Amino acid sequence: MSKTTKTGIAALAGVALSTLLAGTALADPALVYDGGGKFDASFNEAAYNGAELFKTDTGQDYQDLEISGDAQREQAIRQFAARGNNPIVLPGFSWETALRAVAPDFPDTSFLIIDTVVDDIENVRSVIFKEHEGSYLVGALAAMATETGTIGFIPAFDFSLLQAFGCGYKQGAAYVNPDIEVIETAIGTGFDAFNNPGGGTEVARSQIDRGADVIYHAAGGAGVGVLQAAADAGVFGIGVDSNQNHLHPGQVLTSMLKRVDVAVYDAFEDFANDEWTNDVEVLGLAEDGVGAAFDENNAELITDDMRAMVDDITAKIVSGEIVVHDYREDESCPV
Repeated sequence: MSKTTKTGIAALAGVALSTLLAGTALADPALVYDGGGKFDASFNEAAYNGAELFKTDTGQDYQDLEISGDAQREQAIRQFAARGNNPIVLPGFSWETALRAVAPDFPDTSFLIIDTVVDDIENVRSVIFKEHEGSYLVGALAAMATETGTIGFIPAFDFSLLQAFGCGYKQGAAYVNPDIEVIETAIGTGFDAFNNPGGGTEVARSQIDRGADVIYHAAGGAGVGVLQAAADAGVFGIGVDSNQNHLHPGQVLTSMLKRVDVAVYDAFEDFANDEWTNDVEVLGLAEDGVGAAFDENNAELITDDMRAMVDDITAKIVSGEIVVHDYREDESCPV
């Protein structure tokens, strides 16, 4: 099969994508967003913020693109690579199949994929995070903040990476209160759940009806619905990936920060400085890759005891005194 046939240039989606990319400049880095879009207030927006900061700091422009569906994934990467964009950053595990199809055809192009490991292709850098460590912190905060003894976790769908968030959250909550109840309900059954804020609202309301008064989401763009429902009901939400405290000041207890922005910034900077490496980077609490968000929007919610607990737990995780189980290791959670 020829590349022209493979990429479906004649297809309507291909024509539309070609039009979007028509003005792409050679040698600029490129960023292609995952489902949920650039301004999802979460994962993709963190990637965008990293690219924007790099542009501000260096004056180097970059190209970016929001795809309209999975059918455009491979074509988007292929066309950016064919136009000379370098490096090409792909935030999200759902890019793996398309990346594996394209990267070997462009050995002189550097690729970064975030949230999964592709270590068998020479021109790919992988960045993954210890989401379970950051989630442990916000779970401890949830257990300290709850008045009902029941808290919630809402993943987009049942997927190993998202379960790692939930398992860390449950462990952190149990560290504070071994008897705490954690309700878990997924929004959907597949990747489209990330784009369903209405579903997030509905699931959050059902958990609130069951007594949950702190709810943590790992649902990308759908999480705005979770946080909205929590705020409307007068209970606490917990944001994810980006700092979402500002979405509902005084109602978002904290956010589990996942420094996707740093991964994108470092990729652009390393390539610009001829310091690119094709390796696997793992970012946890020790590397400031994850953490809990504290700012003016949740300052009145976080007591001195809560902050001291987070600091103590952080030190113990970094030192190894507390080992947070990663669900992805054996597809199980100890609590």
